[in-house]
Amino acid sequence: MRAGSPVPRWRPGPDDREVLWLYVLTRVGIWTTAGAVRWLFPADGDRAVRPGSLFSPWERWDWSHYLRIAQDGYFPGGAGPWTAGWDNREAFLPGFPLALRAVHAVVPHWAAAGALISFLAGGVAVLALARIARHHLRDAEAGRRTVLFLLLSPCAVFLAAGYTEALFLALALPAWLAAQRGNWPAAAALACLASSVRATGLFLLAALVLLFATTARSRREWRSAPWLLLPALAPAAYSWFLHARTGDWNAWKHAQERGWYRDFHTPWEAWTNTWNAAFHHVQPTGYALMWQAELVAMLVGIALVVPLVRRRQWPEALYVALTLWALGTSYWYTSIPRSTLLWWPLWIALAGWSLRRPGLRTAYVCIAGPLSTLVAVTFLTGRWAG
Repeated sequence: MRAGSPVPRWRPGPDDREVLWLYVLTRVGIWTTAGAVRWLFPADGDRAVRPGSLFSPWERWDWSHYLRIAQDGYFPGGAGPWTAGWDNREAFLPGFPLALRAVHAVVPHWAAAGALISFLAGGVAVLALARIARHHLRDAEAGRRTVLFLLLSPCAVFLAAGYTEALFLALALPAWLAAQRGNWPAAAALACLASSVRATGLFLLAALVLLFATTARSRREWRSAPWLLLPALAPAAYSWFLHARTGDWNAWKHAQERGWYRDFHTPWEAWTNTWNAAFHHVQPTGYALMWQAELVAMLVGIALVVPLVRRRQWPEALYVALTLWALGTSYWYTSIPRSTLLWWPLWIALAGWSLRRPGLRTAYVCIAGPLSTLVAVTFLTGRWAG
């Protein structure tokens, strides 16, 4: 569908309903795994006399930051970076905590509220992803295959957790879909919301600007250009908020540096540091495996950019490349495997490849399915290394 064509109805069609059924079935599988984890690996270990609560496996890692922000705000009681033992919570953008606080007004249990956000957002995301895939590959099967590859990806558990991935995709993918249809006001508004959830929203903005520049032809289309300033509003407002309370325009970046070693290093320095952590026996086995996964994810990202550039999918290539640059210029790699969830060109490319090579889907399911289960159990038991 070319930019400027009529926007089709949003009502789910038969193909969309199949995608939603696939989504629901995988959610049942993940929640069944979580239920087994709380029985087999209770939080108190051998001293436990009963399993944890239904949501206890999900109350891990970054969830505590989102929860504290939603409950207490960013600088409770005047605390901040100047306070000993500060948790650097300003490194997390406000979009998800605000959504969590809003849903908590209806759902009293905080973890249940977070799970509900991710469940509903994930449904929106897979619908938009399937439609983008069908538009790109021109095949009715493309949507189902693309969503299958995403939902069985090794880090798919984070789409069900009270994390930002599902909410970001629920905003970013419809934004991309709207942009492809020439609806730039809707694309800009959705991208603005996505930029309040993850910093990746800025890379989405860059891709949208490039998409607009390469597709807008008429003077009427160029009148929509000012809308592309809107997505920058969310990070700008957050920077102003942090400056008003800390006096530091770069407070978000400095929190990232303090808490997660995200100070700038050259790409080769970051690769070397990650390689040493992965293979030089300086880290416990679990952490070494994590660094190895980071290296693999970086290579996957680079391998993805190359065909995107060859096919002249410049906006998609820019989006992935900016993500790799941001994550590949820290002291060492962090969270690249999780970021693969946000690379919708990857899942579409795999779907397209599988349409040409039917055995690929079977091989992917056989390999990625057990691997995603292993990662889910590792995360839900609290043994995730980062």
